[in-house]
Amino acid sequence: MKKLIIVFSFISGAAFAQDINVLQGDFAFLKDQKEVNVEFDYSNFTMMKENKPEAQYVEEHKADLDKKAKGNGNIWEKKWIAAKDMIWTPKFLEIANIVLTKEKKDLNFQEKLNTPYTLIVSTVWIYPGWDAGIMKQPAKVTTNLKFVETANKSNVLLEISSIDAPGDQWGNNFSNESRIGEGYAKTAKTLSKLIAKKAYK
Repeated sequence: MKKLIIVFSFISGAAFAQDINVLQGDFAFLKDQKEVNVEFDYSNFTMMKENKPEAQYVEEHKADLDKKAKGNGNIWEKKWIAAKDMIWTPKFLEIANIVLTKEKKDLNFQEKLNTPYTLIVSTVWIYPGWDAGIMKQPAKVTTNLKFVETANKSNVLLEISSIDAPGDQWGNNFSNESRIGEGYAKTAKTLSKLIAKKAYK
């Protein structure tokens, strides 16, 4: 039985592997930077396999929750809106900086900094996953990561596509918003490891 579990875990991990690609530019400009400003753009992403606009997903999910208990849809919507500032953004920044510190790189990501360069994290697509106790499926988060000149944001120095970053935790996690947050954490971890490898040659 143990062998079967190991094999299943391997297959499951492979099925939800993150795909990260450098679309343009290089990492050289980051070598001498101590801080990079970060902006998060949640304004235009789709969801689920059907690529529903976020607004459509929210209305449909609210309706489903209200069928089970009236008023729960509005309660959930407040949590969903808050998750962007309270879970997803902090998770990205926290893990990005932890990884860079572990890699002994003197670079820090924060919001609202006055720095030469800005990282724009644009959410492209989200799949919230699910957790039914015995069985579960990780969330998946696709983002566009664009490093630009702060004073001239049309000047793109580096652009990276992160596709299907998996969001999961040990044990059970019944919160869609929290699982999605782990997808942002995975995105940040992969990005910081890439920077540590490529920017400090």
